[in-house]
Amino acid sequence: MTDTEIDGPPRLSRLTFHNPLSEARAERLVRRVAGNAPSTVLDIGCGWGEFMMRVLAAAPGATGVGVDINAEDLARGRREAAERGLEGRVEFLEKSAQDAGLGPADLVLCLGSSQALSPVAPPEFTLEALRALRGLVNDGGRVLLGEGFWERTPTERELAGMWPGAAVSDHHDLATLLDLAVTAGFRPEWTETANLDEWEEFESGYQADLEVWLAQNPGHPSAAGTRERLDRHRAQWMTYRGVLGIAYLTLIPAQ
Repeated sequence: MTDTEIDGPPRLSRLTFHNPLSEARAERLVRRVAGNAPSTVLDIGCGWGEFMMRVLAAAPGATGVGVDINAEDLARGRREAAERGLEGRVEFLEKSAQDAGLGPADLVLCLGSSQALSPVAPPEFTLEALRALRGLVNDGGRVLLGEGFWERTPTERELAGMWPGAAVSDHHDLATLLDLAVTAGFRPEWTETANLDEWEEFESGYQADLEVWLAQNPGHPSAAGTRERLDRHRAQWMTYRGVLGIAYLTLIPAQ
């Protein structure tokens, strides 16, 4: 959804993370990856870098680089880093994740952003993205990957109600995703998947600012278009609810 042109509501202010990720799971993940004592952290498709900043807080000697192409999210990250006293330890770069000069790092985060790593179309892009991640992480480091997978194979009717051009080949099942990670040069240290509560918190928070704004501004010139986008996204969510999952994989580079 492109809501940056709508005057009124703050952008995604209800979301702590731009993923279906609860506070409890985030705490466990941060503890796990920070426990490997990274000195350098690279966040691919960082958004405003909430997870990366939590890792830096848990690993006081570490520095971080977040990469994204959304200037508004990056500006939010810089503001929040300054508020947390992290401005000297974290850098937010507006650039493509495919640009040269990134990494290697002790910890690479890629939470819902693997599409930024490869121009290859599905289904091949998953393996190509995993190979790119293997090239970005130091031996002995870790990759934390948040990646979509099919909880079950969607029907043709369900695919028609998802994002434009949705196809079965857009994602793999969880077992295949893990096999691809091994093929790309990793061993899975930990595998976990978002639950329904996390998805509902994420999808509701994704739309909440605009829904409140719409209720308060029904006659605004942008109201009709906003309502249409909200209805379309909600219909898509209700179609992939329980069908599309996201896995959080803590991956060890194989030697």
